[in-house]
Amino acid sequence: MFVCSTEMKERLIVIFQHLHQNPEISWEEKKTTEYVKKLVEEAGCRVTTFKNHTGLIAEIGNGKPVIAIRADIDALWQEVNGTFQANHSCGHDAHMTIVIGVLMLLKNTPIKGTIRFIFQPAEEKGQGAICMVNEQVVDDVDYLFGVHLRPFQEVPNGHGSPMIIHGACRFIDGNIIGDDLHGARPHLGANAIEIGATLDQMLKTIHIDPLVPSSVKLTKFQAGGESSNIIPGHAKFSLDMRAQTNEAMDKMQGKIDLMIDALERFYEVKIPYQISSNVPAAVSNVDAVKKMKEAIIDVIGIDNYVPPIQTTGGDDFHYYSIKRPQLKATMLGLGCDLKPGLHHPNMVFDHEAIFTGSEILATAAIYAIEKK
Repeated sequence: MFVCSTEMKERLIVIFQHLHQNPEISWEEKKTTEYVKKLVEEAGCRVTTFKNHTGLIAEIGNGKPVIAIRADIDALWQEVNGTFQANHSCGHDAHMTIVIGVLMLLKNTPIKGTIRFIFQPAEEKGQGAICMVNEQVVDDVDYLFGVHLRPFQEVPNGHGSPMIIHGACRFIDGNIIGDDLHGARPHLGANAIEIGATLDQMLKTIHIDPLVPSSVKLTKFQAGGESSNIIPGHAKFSLDMRAQTNEAMDKMQGKIDLMIDALERFYEVKIPYQISSNVPAAVSNVDAVKKMKEAIIDVIGIDNYVPPIQTTGGDDFHYYSIKRPQLKATMLGLGCDLKPGLHHPNMVFDHEAIFTGSEILATAAIYAIEKK
């Protein structure tokens, strides 16, 4: 079992504080990439960076099997105490620190295989994992482990869960394209506001299996101008879609496609739309979850083990196993007394969880290599 020394803990806190104080938003994590690159090179890793985007991978060991550990590196853009700024309110600063801690624990350990550390950009955009898949960073990977801090309502402080069962989320942006009309002549065309209202009512008729949580709602609708005697023919809208499974999300999408097609035909307008962001639901792998469970129990004890947790949030981590089905992947849910909640501008957590997370992930990586 791995244990972080006092000296290592002090070093990790310094690293965390630097990352926390220097957040960068998605696709702009240039200084973060350079900082992490310097750290892992000093630790003796083989490092690969990318020409067209931020992020990097670092490796120790050689040959098969290949065990990968992923950390997301971007921050959110949000208002903090009256000022809009980049802010690590989702815990990615902690995730990077935890994975660097895994490297520190494993770098002097004899390894019969390769440990690959993936520092991934743009998780908050739902695009970074796809980008790294396209860079072929997981094509030869056997096991992939991730980590995410959990709010106190989901996992108690000092506890760990071997899988986070994220739901799928999808955002659609669309336009209603028709002609403006005189307020006295509504029969000459279609009112974009009426079309939006009809769409809103149609969305409420979508019924998915009641045992699978799901929802779809109109979250933006913009139409009309300053003149009250003009019936608007144009509008912009957005939809927010949520489903606990990818199958439910696909079924919901199919119904929305039919609805919009029907609205185009009935109102004789064009309604082009596109998916602006799409994050899949978690895909479970029994073997990976088993390895993580064993690591949690060995590091913090059976009394601090929490079974897989279901959450309403999403994470693009699950793209890795969807795009590369051979991967055995799971994400550690780490209890850390996180308050008031994820994405709150003043989110805080117990920093002791950083060390626990490093110890659990290092143990899980060795168990995967040894095929315990």
